[in-house]
Parts: sequence; C-alpha cells; structure tokens
Amino acid sequence: MRILVADDDRIVVHLVASLLRAKGHEVIPVLDAMQAILFALRPPLPDAIILDVNMPGGTGVETLKRLKASRVTAPVPVIVLSGTTDPQMPERVQALGADVFLHKPVNPDALFGALQKVRPG
Repeated sequence: MRILVADDDRIVVHLVASLLRAKGHEVIPVLDAMQAILFALRPPLPDAIILDVNMPGGTGVETLKRLKASRVTAPVPVIVLSGTTDPQMPERVQALGADVFLHKPVNPDALFGALQKVRPG
C-alpha cells in the first residue's frame, strides 16, 4: 500500500514510517496539514492516510474535512492517530469521515489492524 503519514512530530512520522516500510508499504511522510492535502492530491493517490489531529498549517480536523470534501480524495481511507485527550474526538472525526481513530503512542498491532480494515479490495 502507498500510505501518506501526516504528523508534526518527526519522531512519530519516523516511527510509523519505519513500521510501515518494514511490512513493505510505500510511505509518504509529511509534517503539516498543508503538505498532507498537497501530497494527498498528487498522483498516484495514496491508498490510505494516517493523520494527526494537532498539526501546524491547519488542524487535522480541518484537513480531514477538506480531504473528504474533495471528490479526488474522499474515497481514500483515513486513520486518525492522535494523542488528544478530548474524549469526543474519536466520534467527531469518524462523523467527518475518518475510518479509524487510534490513540498515541502508536500501537503497531492496532495500526496494522486498522490498515487491514481499510485495505482496498
């Protein structure tokens, strides 16, 4: 799978990218919300997007809204990976079109389970 990983924490991006690459996935790492939107629209489209909620350049929530409003990126599954303590956030992002909400720190089993759930085909 070709997976876009958007998080403002370089360590998280590196960790998630390393986990994904070890399983044979292609990773597109980005560090802010604007890059996430730009790279999500760039062909070939990602097969999935892993998105943080709190990032510079626009929030992950706003990014999710924009991705799901675009006919180009709306079908791309989004996994929100966040360290937020807002108990309403999982329901909020799923109502906006996120397929899965995962809490940080990253749990590799949960991450790969989420990717299996959203895998095309």
